[in-house]
Amino acid sequence: MKQQVLKFLKSYSTLPLEVDRLIVSTFIKVNNLRINNNIFLKQYEILEANTEEYSSLNKFVSIVNQEILKFELEDLIELFEFVISPSDRIVNGAIYTPLEIRSYIISQTFKKVGNQLINAKIADISCGCSGFLYNAAKEIKRRTGHNYQVIFQNQIFGLDIQKYSITRSKILLCLLALSEGEDVDEFKFNLYEGDALTFKWQDLYNDFQGFQVILGNPPYVCARNLEDVIKENLQNWSVCNSGNPDLYIPFFQIGYENLAVDGILGYITMNSFFKSLNGRALRKYFEDNRASIRIIDFGTLQIFKSKSTYTCICFLENNEQNFVEYYKSIKKELPGNRSLYSRVNYRNLDAKKGWNLNNNEVISRIESVGTPFGEIYKTRHGIATLRNDLYIFKPVAEDDEFLYLQNGNLYPIEKGICKDILNSNKLSRSINFDEVREKVLFPYDNERKPKALQEEFLQDTFPYAYQYLKKKKEELSKRDKGKGNYEKWFAFGRTQSLEKVGNKLFFPKFSDITPSYLISGDDDLLFYNGQAIVGHSNEEMQLIKKILESRLFWFYIKTTSKPYSANYYSLNGNYINNFGIPNFTKNEIHFLINEPDKNIIDDFLEDYYNVRFNEELTY
Repeated sequence: MKQQVLKFLKSYSTLPLEVDRLIVSTFIKVNNLRINNNIFLKQYEILEANTEEYSSLNKFVSIVNQEILKFELEDLIELFEFVISPSDRIVNGAIYTPLEIRSYIISQTFKKVGNQLINAKIADISCGCSGFLYNAAKEIKRRTGHNYQVIFQNQIFGLDIQKYSITRSKILLCLLALSEGEDVDEFKFNLYEGDALTFKWQDLYNDFQGFQVILGNPPYVCARNLEDVIKENLQNWSVCNSGNPDLYIPFFQIGYENLAVDGILGYITMNSFFKSLNGRALRKYFEDNRASIRIIDFGTLQIFKSKSTYTCICFLENNEQNFVEYYKSIKKELPGNRSLYSRVNYRNLDAKKGWNLNNNEVISRIESVGTPFGEIYKTRHGIATLRNDLYIFKPVAEDDEFLYLQNGNLYPIEKGICKDILNSNKLSRSINFDEVREKVLFPYDNERKPKALQEEFLQDTFPYAYQYLKKKKEELSKRDKGKGNYEKWFAFGRTQSLEKVGNKLFFPKFSDITPSYLISGDDDLLFYNGQAIVGHSNEEMQLIKKILESRLFWFYIKTTSKPYSANYYSLNGNYINNFGIPNFTKNEIHFLINEPDKNIIDDFLEDYYNVRFNEELTY
């Protein structure tokens, strides 16, 4: 969408009625449409000249004519999504779905319905301004010859939590009919304002037998942004019984349980349910129901322009099958033939551990070797001050007594209260150990399990550090939104990873390449942001370091882990815990630890795990 158009809308008004009147009137004027009969649309037409509203309309029409070659209904859908307020977007997760995605989902679901489309009921239970229903209505008319009055009254059903979304849905569908020559006094719609988590279609339709097709883009709202009432309503759905589920999770169960016999659901949604704890109950739901599910996984490819999300298309049919169908999209291509999907039998999937859908046979082979990583090695996250900028620093200078911290002003900090610390997330690249080493102001004693210093002792023993912390006391009090319960006001926000541990193997939480792994035997060395394996012998650390740096392990991460932007992947414990660690002989351990040639180690491990990398199986 052109920038001047969006800029004008952003500055125009925050009131839905005013914005809708401007957009609708512009669409009508630019496309030379005339409303003779439609009572609903007439209230959105700006006709009174010599008013400020009419003047704004003319300005906006001029901008649209300059920037948009042909102002079509697809542009109007995008504008309706744009003018949703940021605060509402956080709550309802609305996002514009590209036309090619909507069209593909509609074509695939309608193919399943076949000749029954003439009487089929089509629903979007989180419809927004009804982009999906708009395309569905057009396709129903093309295939059946029904007019829009019949389609809107008998075949199209929508639900959204926002009243203005339902209003915009009616506007869009009315304009669709008007643009194709249907201008009637009133259309009868099945479009409702309501919360899908509590809404019951059978309360509206006594003979409700389910929908033949459910389409949509469930709301993109993460658990931390959910209101308390929504969190309560999530508990009504069994797929929300693990972790802290995002709002899209229950829409699978809601949709599936509102399908007619042999009905089909088509969603564009997040792909995190494959592996996440939050998706564990959903995976079990699919497995228990032997759900017929077909997945197109986009991995790290970005489908939505304005949102960094990791998505998939899911088709869920209301009948049973013993396998999941899976297709990994490499260049955003959409498979036209069902034979292009691989099949992964439910008996080879583990709802608790997460689904390995990509190269399932190879991943299962890797995980079956030896003992799972998580049963041998324990990973630990770094310290959590909740204000790293106040505690962690690179000294700008030092002398015999002080390290000098630059934070607004220059502060001398006694060396005796500082410890070495490193940001192990920086190990996603090969970086010298000393380059990632920093200092942390550590207001704790020197015991193996440190306790925060007494304030009087801190003031007497480290007066300069105390003065600095006092200056920052107000800022520290804002941690945890001011509700934090800390050991002392100057203590870190969390107590994790403070204790002394010998032998630590540091590595990042995320990386886009095989990261660097650094081993340290310094008990006092702390770390933050990344993670570490702790407490094992030097030999064990050297061995696991060689395995984690291997081509095989990085292939495993790229295949099974959660993707992030710029092709970064998570190395968090839940994504590596199932990696199989062989029961090597002493000779094999000696060889792996002492062999300097990485290629030789890669070949050895791939032979051991019986994995061959070739053009089809790359890392």
